[in-house]
Amino acid sequence: MLILLPPSEGKNPTPNGAQPAIAVYSGVLYKALDYPTLSPSAKARCEKSVVIISAKYGALAPSDRIEFYKEKINNVVMRPVVEKKLAGYKKDLIVDCRSSTYQAVWSAPCDVTVAIRASTVVDGERKVITHMSKKTRGEVARALLTSRSITKTPEDIYAIVSEKYPCALTPPTGDQPWVLEVIAV
Repeated sequence: MLILLPPSEGKNPTPNGAQPAIAVYSGVLYKALDYPTLSPSAKARCEKSVVIISAKYGALAPSDRIEFYKEKINNVVMRPVVEKKLAGYKKDLIVDCRSSTYQAVWSAPCDVTVAIRASTVVDGERKVITHMSKKTRGEVARALLTSRSITKTPEDIYAIVSEKYPCALTPPTGDQPWVLEVIAV
């Protein structure tokens, strides 16, 4: 399983030089993922399963060392860098927690990709959320990393996430991947 994460606008300073990417990113998604509190086995799974798409560095493993930066992604420049790093993942199950900005850098194969979408219910109506969607995606990533189950199918992802959230899984259609719509509570 591959979990694709975006970077975060919030970053911890790196005055003493490069730090692991997972320690530099400090936004809502990364606070919800709460990497420091993961068990050793979940941290090992994170290192094997998570790739962070960075505006400056391309595709990063959590332990890749980076420095603080402020940069907007240039899709034209980053697309070949990210494609090269992710070329081997075309058959793995992919959990896409990226925002649309970072999805434009690499198109994950629809048949094996589950895009995580978050919404909430207000006055009986489903509403798309932005800030909370980052938190929800971080919580989904954490749930998958801490699960005792090995995820092999989109249905496995649904089973794990549905233990915490109401959600719905929609199969791929045309050029759209599987979608796991998660209702943030």
